[in-house]
Amino acid sequence: MTVPTADGTEEQPVPSDLREAPVLTTAEAGELARLGLAIEELYGEPRDIEWAREAGSFRILQARPVTTAPAPRPEVWNDSTGTDSLWTSANLGEAVPDVMTPVTWSFVKAFMGDVMVGASLEGRPMYGNIGGRFYMNLSVTATLAAAFGQGRKFARANELVFGRLPEGMTIPLLPASRLRVWRDTIGEAFAVMSRIRANGKQLPAFLEEAPARCEELRARVTAAATTGELSALWESEVAPYFRRCCHMLQAATRQGGDSLVKVRGTLESLVGEGDADLMTTGLGDEGQLASMGPLLGLERLARGETDRDTYTRTYGHRGPHEFEVSLPRPAEDAQWIDRQLAALGTVEEDASLRLARQTTARAAAWDRLTAAHPRRVAGIRAAVDTWAASARLREAARTEVARVFWLLRTFVLRAGEVSGVGEDLFFLSREEILAVLGGDRTPLAGVQARRAAYDAYRALPTYPTLIRGEFAPATWAADPNRRADLFDAQDTTPATDTVAGSPASGGVVEGIARVVADVEEGEAIQPGEVLVTTVTNIGWTPLFTRISAIVTDVGANLSHASIVARELGIPAVVGCGNATTRIRTGDRIRVDGGRGTVDVLEPATSLPGPA
Repeated sequence: MTVPTADGTEEQPVPSDLREAPVLTTAEAGELARLGLAIEELYGEPRDIEWAREAGSFRILQARPVTTAPAPRPEVWNDSTGTDSLWTSANLGEAVPDVMTPVTWSFVKAFMGDVMVGASLEGRPMYGNIGGRFYMNLSVTATLAAAFGQGRKFARANELVFGRLPEGMTIPLLPASRLRVWRDTIGEAFAVMSRIRANGKQLPAFLEEAPARCEELRARVTAAATTGELSALWESEVAPYFRRCCHMLQAATRQGGDSLVKVRGTLESLVGEGDADLMTTGLGDEGQLASMGPLLGLERLARGETDRDTYTRTYGHRGPHEFEVSLPRPAEDAQWIDRQLAALGTVEEDASLRLARQTTARAAAWDRLTAAHPRRVAGIRAAVDTWAASARLREAARTEVARVFWLLRTFVLRAGEVSGVGEDLFFLSREEILAVLGGDRTPLAGVQARRAAYDAYRALPTYPTLIRGEFAPATWAADPNRRADLFDAQDTTPATDTVAGSPASGGVVEGIARVVADVEEGEAIQPGEVLVTTVTNIGWTPLFTRISAIVTDVGANLSHASIVARELGIPAVVGCGNATTRIRTGDRIRVDGGRGTVDVLEPATSLPGPA
């Protein structure tokens, strides 16, 4: 503080008893605020004001024009307001783990509108944007299922895809009669089913041609020289191809019908969850699903069985942020492959060895089924093969959707170049970008407010997987007693310290925990550690041969972490909600993938670092 002296003034430390003491009382602060408002009204604009307080009165020393621009008021992105719905980010949060830029959200909405039947019901969307993050409205999907007599099947499928609901939690249904739901959706459903049947026949040809087609379009977008040329290319080529990719994924996800639910239910009733997990692994063309592709391809590259260009063309579009248009793809990073190969050299057992061990365990599980139920084996094998074929198609179509999002990124980047606007276009919708390309700069006025919203939401912790009712992200984040697993506007029961989730891959492992916020921190993982993180996707796959087990906040039986862990025989507990807040790096923990539990055996005494 500055204090008067005989020679003038000098700086002195503030006494400790004054450092936390308020300078003004509440009444004085209110009086000062009223003076500020009066000055603003006098001048007709906000003013920078200097003031002092002497002998119990305020003195206004100066009121000058504001010389710095006020910070823009952030936009509010929140589809949870005004509804009593149950939202989940499971599965969706795996595909799109980031806070989305406005352009990404506009593309995601277009994608969902093309692949979902009944995208809204009773004015409530089936999917939404809550604080920049992607959520599914389970109340809409559950209401649709109930109206068509599929409530029990929906509950089982919902558990596999989105995870188990907490004990006692139910999904609030919308106040819509069955007749109204039929009236609003049945016509669309028939049209969609017809389209799915037609596209299903074209899937093999599409999957064969898609990589080259997308690469060709990326080259043409990059070569577009003017705004008019780029706009014309969007309308005639890029937008129709994007929609075709969406429709093909829709067709792929409907192949095999509800075979997954039936197969899992049958296997679990006959052999239990552990053997059911084993018997539904190794189902890809080369003994695994496409989720394993980047890892196995990397091992082939390390052995000299393929080359860098081939690996990049095959997997360079797949990564942890593959649907966020503002972020680069792995193939845009010249050092990407070198880092992957360096990390691969630290593993004790490669994926091929782990897969071979799983093959032996899987054969033993089939032998146990044969001995116990010999007459059921042929039928169950046929059902598993049907499911495997549909799973392969689904993953192959999804990789092409990820590839087309790279095309969308290329389009936005090129639009920024030819329009002279640059990366501001990431904060516009696709319709607004086309308007800018057409010469209308009006949409750019909203960029600052959207940037402010994006930055504010990104600064917050990842929101709970399950949200019921109206959720205010900043208010939730500021609550020291917040729950990381669940938000229920009607129930403020505090979270438990217990870490538990869905039993995703069997086995028991004790090891040192490594809590990782994002895949870029994965280089810190030491061989044999237990990976604890919020969520994983295909960009995390190369890390799985370095870990002994995995625990995630978000996930279900069909999430990426679950699938890859089962393929490699790694214990996994997913969908815990609170693992990253209850476990610290360096804790010694026990992961029981069969029971879905995680126990801290010894708290960390120091943080382990790279060797």
